[in-house]
Amino acid sequence: MEKPILKSMQTDETDVGRLQINVTADVGQIPIQNATISISFTGEPDSTVETLNTDSSGQTDTVSLRTPPLEYSLTPNSPMPYSEYTVSVTAPGYEPVTVSGVEVLPDVTAVQNIEMTPSEVSQEPEETITIPDHTLYGDYPPKIPEDEIKPMDETGEIVLSRVVIPEYIIVHDGVPSDSTAGNYYVRYRDYIKNVVSSEIYATWPESAIYANTLAIMSVTLNRVYTEWCLGYHKSLVNQFKGKLFTMN
Repeated sequence: MEKPILKSMQTDETDVGRLQINVTADVGQIPIQNATISISFTGEPDSTVETLNTDSSGQTDTVSLRTPPLEYSLTPNSPMPYSEYTVSVTAPGYEPVTVSGVEVLPDVTAVQNIEMTPSEVSQEPEETITIPDHTLYGDYPPKIPEDEIKPMDETGEIVLSRVVIPEYIIVHDGVPSDSTAGNYYVRYRDYIKNVVSSEIYATWPESAIYANTLAIMSVTLNRVYTEWCLGYHKSLVNQFKGKLFTMN
């Protein structure tokens, strides 16, 4: 599908979506109060549209932002159905963080979680996280095909003795055969939220969202139950780091 040249802001934006920012320390998940957040259009860093501050819970007010028309997200092969925003966060005693490509859809609330590192822990320059195109809009390679019959000669137990709902799962940063790729430990609930928001739009009918979520949970727990590894594209790992999910 050929995509419009202008991605960061649709020229025919007519609808409105909502965005809330949650800011915590990356150690202990402590809410950060009085963090300053600047929201701009991605690709246009000088186009600040909102400036916010966090409360004692580390949350901002929910703000309304312009988005493309709702029908874009409900019709196949439409132009980009969401607006992309860049969120820059600063707070005394913490390293600044910028998240680029925050996706805001019409008529729903996007919740962007941001973790900040204390200055005394890290002297690294500003951390920049780039959220890639949504999988329904971007161009991505096809998923790696799997054998219908799995080899059973691995050491250890292949099928667990009981069904387990894990607190964390491991996301492999590369193809399953790449032993040099890193592993990320992601909370199961956060993982499901991120995969759901990466594979469907929050504007879809509630029944479609439920059906897709159950399918994603089934595949994930199948991997946990049979001890098969999860392998995902690097771009999806970046989306996990951004911890973006949407809700009605």
